[in-house]
Amino acid sequence: MSSFVLRTAGISKQFGATHALREVDLALEPGEIRALVGENGAGKSTLIKIITGAVPPDAGTIEVGGNAMRFSSPAEAQRQGIAAVYQEVNLLLYRNAAENIFLGREPLRWGQLDKSRMHSEARAVLAELEASIDTHVPLQELSIARRQLVAIARGVSLQANLLIFDEPTSSLTESESATLFRVIRKLQSRGTAILYVSHRLDELYELCVTVTVLRDGQLVWTKQISDLSRKGLIEAMLGRPREERTGRQQSAARDQGNELLTAEDLASGNRVRDVSLRVGPGQVLGIAGLLGSGRTETLRALSGVDRASAGTMSLQSEPYTPTTPADAIRSGVTLLPEDRKGQGIVPDLSIRENITLAALPAMSRFGIVSRAAQAKVVDRFMAKLRIRAANPEQKVRELSGGNQQKVLLARLLCCDPRLLLLDEPTRGIDIGAKDDVHTLMREQAAQGKAVIMVSSEIEELLDNCERVTVLREGRSVAELSGEALTRDGVVHAMAQDAPPEPA
Repeated sequence: MSSFVLRTAGISKQFGATHALREVDLALEPGEIRALVGENGAGKSTLIKIITGAVPPDAGTIEVGGNAMRFSSPAEAQRQGIAAVYQEVNLLLYRNAAENIFLGREPLRWGQLDKSRMHSEARAVLAELEASIDTHVPLQELSIARRQLVAIARGVSLQANLLIFDEPTSSLTESESATLFRVIRKLQSRGTAILYVSHRLDELYELCVTVTVLRDGQLVWTKQISDLSRKGLIEAMLGRPREERTGRQQSAARDQGNELLTAEDLASGNRVRDVSLRVGPGQVLGIAGLLGSGRTETLRALSGVDRASAGTMSLQSEPYTPTTPADAIRSGVTLLPEDRKGQGIVPDLSIRENITLAALPAMSRFGIVSRAAQAKVVDRFMAKLRIRAANPEQKVRELSGGNQQKVLLARLLCCDPRLLLLDEPTRGIDIGAKDDVHTLMREQAAQGKAVIMVSSEIEELLDNCERVTVLREGRSVAELSGEALTRDGVVHAMAQDAPPEPA
């Protein structure tokens, strides 16, 4: 009898001319929490899909409990005790939480669906995650974070021998993440093996015992994570030294005397009640707040996705009242949405088509789009943002998450905006892609443009913003800068009405 829950040997997979995996070996023991890391495109997702039966390997073997296996579907892998919770929540939005948690394995009584038991058991597993979610509400009415919690609840309820988490905290608050870690440790104590994928190094060092690094589809090594410095781990992922960044990044081209955008007493829908903020050319403004504080909804109001119901906005001292995203784009304001899969990319269109989607009117003459103009723009942005793809005609759905995010950023830049609204721009992307996004933000600010960034990672805000506006329950409660802009200051302002005085 094997001591390993899962063991793979020589796993290889090729998509066309691309070698996604080359002879990857992996072995997990009961109760082991293993980090799986690498840049987007390193092969992590392909390996997970092979392990869970979503994609067949071209070569190599898989053993579960010492027995050779070849899964033809995720359902077959689940029957053998292997399940995954994915970053991009792949659930049925028109079904409620209970139906999604027990999808395909609904409890029956006398041959009929036992709805009472299903909802009761769904509430129990959600309670374990300290998630207050009405199990009767369709998922389409829930926020991305709450959908993520439902997906995690589904994974936990499967009682698998191996549970794979792919960026499970990408939409969660710090308190929700802490609860998830407690649940994972409880699963570990029961002997469940955990394969954990995250680009947040703090999580890896807090939770994981071992780490496997993939690069360009190949196994680099597996080691005890406590034996590794963060710098060494990052360089193993990148395959090159990484330039250290120190301190807060200050914008190079400020115009202190002229605000580009101001919003006063802004209200919109049920989430934005009284928000005031300002940002000038050459500045990067951060927006912080807990889940439900109105961060995303504020950007939606600024970009014309939602209409403001109260308050005033001005753009370069002129009244600004966008009623549609097209209005905002014409005014030079563009939005990168939080949900890149549901609200951003058009998966079945090419990279070229996705990048130029919003700029087609400017590229057309008498209603005919110039392919030459398209090609010139696309080639420039693919090189500038280092988008890794076979060619511009590749379907966007075939790209890694980080490269999909870069395609969306390229679409924004195609419109030559004066103000970029970025909602969680680095959610779920790797260290290298995250650096590229941060560099792009600073470059845009240096050119005199303004950036407003929402991020649930406080360190990201501290590193990239010179000011941070904090929202709480739909209201702006603090604007922090200078010595007051610290982690403790931001956390205190999110929980209280005012930040502490700087020491």
